[in-house]
Amino acid sequence: MKKMYLYSRYERFWHWLQMAFIFVLMITGFEVNGMYTLLGYNTAVTVHSSTGVAWLIAFFVFVFWLFTTGEWRQYVPTTRKMIDVVRYYLFGIFKGEVHPVPKRVDAKHNPLQRLSYLMLAAAFLPLQMVTGFLYWRYNAWEAWGISGVLSLGAVATLHLILTFAILSFVVVHVYMVTTGHTLTAHIKAMITGWEDVEDDFSSDFENR
Repeated sequence: MKKMYLYSRYERFWHWLQMAFIFVLMITGFEVNGMYTLLGYNTAVTVHSSTGVAWLIAFFVFVFWLFTTGEWRQYVPTTRKMIDVVRYYLFGIFKGEVHPVPKRVDAKHNPLQRLSYLMLAAAFLPLQMVTGFLYWRYNAWEAWGISGVLSLGAVATLHLILTFAILSFVVVHVYMVTTGHTLTAHIKAMITGWEDVEDDFSSDFENR
């Protein structure tokens, strides 16, 4: 093993900020849907709406950062070694095998992660933000000329479905965090930026 600086300060900041946004939005969102009472309906709505707007702004900043730094290449999907990665997580990891696609500065994510993160960042999150924004600004639909086109019930239902999809991703993500060479290795990497990677394992995996 050798230490490699993989995650910049902004990447780590964005990771933890987004985690905070997601948890606050889920806690308040479920309360708004009547699943329990914690903050009170009015307070939950206010916190949910404010956090949603803050997340939307932060997401635009993240997208700007991706394209100005070239880090968007980290999310370009590839099928190269995809089967090997799937096999590793299904069987190899329980046998102590070495990950078939070790992390590198120019390839921080394996093929499975690339596909998952791309779906999250390019589909689930934008749709969640759009439906949330439409839900929040429902009273302006008539002025925008979309009141006869969209249904509040459909928008609310899609918003809730996407919430559970993102929650499923979070659950899997938390599990995957524990699959490093130690239980907390990946968490430490996202705090310090330094990741322990294999130094004697050659991979022909390419970032393009």
